Amino acid sequence: MVQSSPNGFSGLEHIATAVILLNNQLEVTYANSSAEILFAFSANQIHGLHIHDVFVNCEILQMAVTNAIQTQSPYREHEFLLTTQRQHTTAVTCTVTPISSSFNQVAEDMLILEFVQMDQQLRIAREERMLIQQQANSELLRNLAHEIRNPLGGLRGAAQLLEFELPQPSLKEYTQVIIKEADRLHSLMDRLLAPHRVPKYEPTNIHEVLERVRSLLLAESPNHIRVIRDYDTSLPELIGDREKLIQAVLNIARNAAQAMQQHQTKDASITFRTRAERQITLARKRYRVGIHLEIIDNGPGIPAGIKERIFYPLVSGREGGTGLGLALAQTFITQHHGMIDCESQPGKTIFHILLPIESTQLKSVQ
Repeated sequence: MVQSSPNGFSGLEHIATAVILLNNQLEVTYANSSAEILFAFSANQIHGLHIHDVFVNCEILQMAVTNAIQTQSPYREHEFLLTTQRQHTTAVTCTVTPISSSFNQVAEDMLILEFVQMDQQLRIAREERMLIQQQANSELLRNLAHEIRNPLGGLRGAAQLLEFELPQPSLKEYTQVIIKEADRLHSLMDRLLAPHRVPKYEPTNIHEVLERVRSLLLAESPNHIRVIRDYDTSLPELIGDREKLIQAVLNIARNAAQAMQQHQTKDASITFRTRAERQITLARKRYRVGIHLEIIDNGPGIPAGIKERIFYPLVSGREGGTGLGLALAQTFITQHHGMIDCESQPGKTIFHILLPIESTQLKSVQ
């Protein structure tokens, strides 16, 4: 039986906003088609259910409903997650409005719950924050690298001169420590300055990039890890810097391989998956087609304490790590007007990379 709109609310079926009506027992009496689409349920499935049975373990929604009833005025809660009984999770902003309506000559207090999906807005806001953070980190590292690099040459040169003047050969051990540490720091500064090399953009096949990374991984740990390829071979070339894309993917995959080796993960594997992504927005620019690259591993996952900071420079979850790999990967992807994000739990970590394909490259996918 198809649910009809209550008297006086016939227009709700035609609006884009998701709307659910509750009676004074907080039971669902109506849900419009936009609510069905947003939350992936049918109105008939939830009709008569208490709102807390429709959306499970949501104290924020419960608080919004309570406040609206107590104050008898609209109450809005911004940007929170709602999970349905079927475990479908959506980010929304919700406005709860108490009303008095009449059905069959009987007045009844009701609540209108109006939901606006925030997933897209939150993603765009997160992208902008990450872009600002990446730009600030890049500038900080560049300045820091220059400040450290300049005196390193003098330090190394002084150690070499001192070595020639030492009366006992055994004392040269100490000058060698200075020289080697200066060289190590110099190498580190070169890595910090690497992102500032002007990219060399040219037609690049993403699968050639992945095959190069795959060969490097297998050469470093031939018996420890399995690299699985799940490619969409119909993807067109993108305009990019091949070496920087290789370095970005290699940094991510190498981190995964090292983490799995350190934790002795059984049947360790890394999967490279490519798909076409249509109608994507990156840095407030709309692209008709993009490449969605997923780098998936079955390792221990990213430690919870650093999960929100993994793209910050000098943050590492591995003993002896420099904390530069993911920061550089983010920089290289950003230079291609792309976006990188991560989701992680023990046993499965996925890095998502979105790379746009300019409109001039679309002939091969139309």
